[in-house]
Amino acid sequence: MQYDVIVIGSGPGGYVGAIRCAQLGLKTAIIEKYSTFGGTCLNVGCIPSKALLDTSEHYHNAANNFATHGIGISSLKIDVKKMIERKNDVIAQNTAGITYLFKKNKIDSFEGVGSFIDKNTVKVTKTNGATEELKAKNVIIATGSKPTALPFLPIDKKRIITSTEALNLTEVPKHLIVIGGGVIGLELGSVYARLGAKVSVVEFAKSIIGTMDGSLGKELQRVLKKNLGMEFFLGHKVTGATSKGKNVTVTAENAKGEPITIEGDYCIVSVGRTSYTEGLGLENIGITTEERGNKISTNEHMETIVEGIYAIGDVIKGPMLAHKAEDEGVYVAERIAGQKPHIDYNLIPGVVYTWPEVASVGKTEEQLKESGIKYKAGSFSFKASGRAKASGDTDGFVKVLADATTDEVLGVHMIGPRAADMIAEAVVAMEYRASAEDIARICHAHPTFTEALKEAALAATANRAIHA
Repeated sequence: MQYDVIVIGSGPGGYVGAIRCAQLGLKTAIIEKYSTFGGTCLNVGCIPSKALLDTSEHYHNAANNFATHGIGISSLKIDVKKMIERKNDVIAQNTAGITYLFKKNKIDSFEGVGSFIDKNTVKVTKTNGATEELKAKNVIIATGSKPTALPFLPIDKKRIITSTEALNLTEVPKHLIVIGGGVIGLELGSVYARLGAKVSVVEFAKSIIGTMDGSLGKELQRVLKKNLGMEFFLGHKVTGATSKGKNVTVTAENAKGEPITIEGDYCIVSVGRTSYTEGLGLENIGITTEERGNKISTNEHMETIVEGIYAIGDVIKGPMLAHKAEDEGVYVAERIAGQKPHIDYNLIPGVVYTWPEVASVGKTEEQLKESGIKYKAGSFSFKASGRAKASGDTDGFVKVLADATTDEVLGVHMIGPRAADMIAEAVVAMEYRASAEDIARICHAHPTFTEALKEAALAATANRAIHA
């Protein structure tokens, strides 16, 4: 069976890349080892976690905020089984949507493990052991990533778990210990904290969400502690975790090297993700992976050392983000078709879907200082936002960083209501190399949360914020 393109993996990078290939007139096949499409993102990542975040946010608001609005509830309870069923239904709807799109775009799909026989031949091994061979001029590797395992932290998938198992708990933990203060750990920790669990976060670094602007981590930690009672053990090195019956014990050392013990009933190990390349048969085509992170090396066009073999998403360098993988899938498809696509990696936004949400694009203050770039900063607090006051979401701020000489926006960092959606305005502005004054002079509807971005831009242009 001869194709123009074979895509291995149907996550956001793979399925989007396959669809774009088909749109460009390329005969396309996609190989997925699981029975549903969508990869980690749709099945055990982005989508299901957001479903649980939304449910838990509704519950938390009903329990803590409805009374302020004059809404009384006499007997509030959470039905965990129903919450998980709804999450599963959301997954089913999304994965079914991808199946429809494949049929619509005449993409052939194959269930099984894809592995290279040679650079133009891929073998599909089905669950029953049967195999078939596909041939193509080009192959896109989009096999994603899996949770990183640590040798001294055995995961039993019952009490010591990963993010995958955390999406299917049958009860609200009494005390949930989260190892890792990154995006995944904080999102899942906040889900169960909203439902009444005590949540303790243990992080080796001295701040949470360490890859983002430092001010965001400080504010998020403050808000999660204030609103949800989450506790943080920062600068702590985890040395082990054991489970016995319904109890989990985590041992760690603080910055002074002193041992501490934290006891709970569940522990999520969330210390990052590792590229997944097992079973691909890369050795058959001369491709090796990097020792750190198991990543595949590519050139600036995402092509490996083997001509016609591309890799995208979590299996290559860069942030492990679904939307980054999607853009790379489109890029490679258009490159194969002879076009000249473009990706600006500096302008790929990052988001944390806690509440308040956290979003960031461009350079952080720490990066600008390290590189010696002179800049000016303007911030605006949601406490001064009329829309935020009306909704009761006054935690957080927006910060705009602009070049001290040219006023070009170099970075935008925000924590607050609907920051995940608001960041897109900053991305658009920066794609067109807008100045802070450009944003400040755009008329924003009133009252909206996005006015905070305008005010922060005004603050960055000679401290001109109106409502600060």
